[in-house]
Amino acid sequence: MKALILFLLPACLAAQGLRVRAVESGGPVHVTGSRTSSPLMVEVTDENGAPVPGATVSFVLPPSGPGGTFPNGLTTDVVVAGADGRAAASSVRWSQTPGAFEIRVTASNGGLRASMVSPRRLLPPADGMPAAESSGRRRLILLVAGAAAGSVAAGLAVGRRSSGAGSPPAGQTVSIGVPVITVGGPG
Repeated sequence: MKALILFLLPACLAAQGLRVRAVESGGPVHVTGSRTSSPLMVEVTDENGAPVPGATVSFVLPPSGPGGTFPNGLTTDVVVAGADGRAAASSVRWSQTPGAFEIRVTASNGGLRASMVSPRRLLPPADGMPAAESSGRRRLILLVAGAAAGSVAAGLAVGRRSSGAGSPPAGQTVSIGVPVITVGGPG
């Protein structure tokens, strides 16, 4: 009977382990030369789905070609999972090389390990302009469109007011201020 118990014990231990899964992602497609503030967040759990705080999680980008570097200038970032079992990779500066690649994630805790890959793709910026200019141009277009829509709505409101009982007294002018558009740098 003791031999049977000793024989089954390793099988039970082998069934125990960690699990790692992506819970938040900056998206599978990025623009070459851009920066992502949170490219990937993972959750480390045990075999029962309970969070594993303190697990060491490594995020690894390809050493060359499509990929990028973390703020430390390296293609690897190591993070310790918080009390909720979650760990997030640092901001990534994507490389200038378009193409498909993977972020490899490995979690370990007390001799147990789990791995996953997050497929990604780098695309060149739109219109052939550098990523920073392309990103800023999109923001400017959206801001101008938003300001124009706001001006039209304000004009309609004034038009309704001036044609109804609540119009301003004769000779008084109602004016709408000029919208201010602020364009920030690429983020």
